[in-house]
Amino acid sequence: MHEAGETIDLSVDIGGLRLKNPVMVASGTFGYGQELAEFFDLGRLGAVTVKGVSLTPWEGNPLPRMVETPSGMINAIGLQNPGVDYYLKHDLPFLRSFDTRIVVNVIGKTVEEYAEVVARVEAEEGADAYEINISCPNIKEGGISFGSSPQMAARVVEAVRERTSRPVIPKLSPNVTSIAEMAVACQEAGADAVSLVNTFLAMAIDVERERPVLANVFGGLSGPAVRPIAVRMVWEVYRAVHVPIVGMGGIVTARDALEFILAGASAVAVGTANFTNPYAALEVLEGIEDAVRRKGPLSELIGRAHRWERAQPR
Repeated sequence: MHEAGETIDLSVDIGGLRLKNPVMVASGTFGYGQELAEFFDLGRLGAVTVKGVSLTPWEGNPLPRMVETPSGMINAIGLQNPGVDYYLKHDLPFLRSFDTRIVVNVIGKTVEEYAEVVARVEAEEGADAYEINISCPNIKEGGISFGSSPQMAARVVEAVRERTSRPVIPKLSPNVTSIAEMAVACQEAGADAVSLVNTFLAMAIDVERERPVLANVFGGLSGPAVRPIAVRMVWEVYRAVHVPIVGMGGIVTARDALEFILAGASAVAVGTANFTNPYAALEVLEGIEDAVRRKGPLSELIGRAHRWERAQPR
C-alpha cells in the first residue's frame, strides 16, 4: 500500500526496453504520434509504437476498408505507410522531441524486407525497440503467413535479431491453433519479449447490397469485443514462456488493462480506444497508478492471478 501523494514506481523492463510506466499505444491506432500530440504530452507514455514501417511505400487496400461492429471495428487498411525513408526523415525527428520510448513496428513481404527495414532504422538510431508484425490478417503477402507458422515466425525473428542488439518483440496473431506454441518458437529464435494479440480475422456483409462490406472481404476485428479472448491468450502465453509480454486487445479502461497485467502482461498497449477517446491511454495510466497505490507494487501484480491456479487442490 502507498500513502496519498507518494511517488509511485511504475517502471517496467520489457526484454531490455526500460519503460517509465507500462502503458504503450498499439501500432496502427496512433499514427506516428503527431496526430494525437495536440491532446497531451506523449512523454507521459511508457512508449509510442508507431504505425507499421515497410521498406518501400505501401498503398494499402482499396476502399472501403473499415466498418464499425458491435463493441469494435473491422479494418482492412493493409498497412498503408510511406516507407522507412520517410519515417526516418519526417516522423523520427518529431518523436525524438518527447521523453518516451520509440518502438518501430516493422512489416514486410519477405524475411529479407523485415531485416532490411531494421538495418535502415538502426543506421539512424531510429528506434528503442522493434515490434515485428508477423500477424496482420489483411495483407495477401507476409503478415498472416509468417504469423501462422512457428517455423516462419522464427525465421523472421532470427533475421531481425542478426541486425540489431535492441529488443526484438514479435507481435503474435490470434488466428492460430496455439498461440503459446508461436510464442515459444519466437522465444527460442531470440525474441526478447512478445506482444499479443493482433486483430482477429473477420468480415461483415451488407445485407441490402448482399455483398461483403470491405473491398478486401476480410479484415481484422479489434475493440472491446475481443478482450476476453486476448486475456485468455496472454494467460496461456505467460505459462509457456519466460520473456515479458505486452498485452493488448480491446483495452478501454484501467480495469481492462489490469486484467492483462494480472494474466501476465508486463505492459499493455491501448489501441482501438484511441479512435473514440484520444485521452484513453492517459486514463488507463492514471487508473493503473491508482491500483498500484491500493494493491501494492506493479511488479507483484504481473501474473498475480496465476497464484489462484497454483493454490487450487490437485
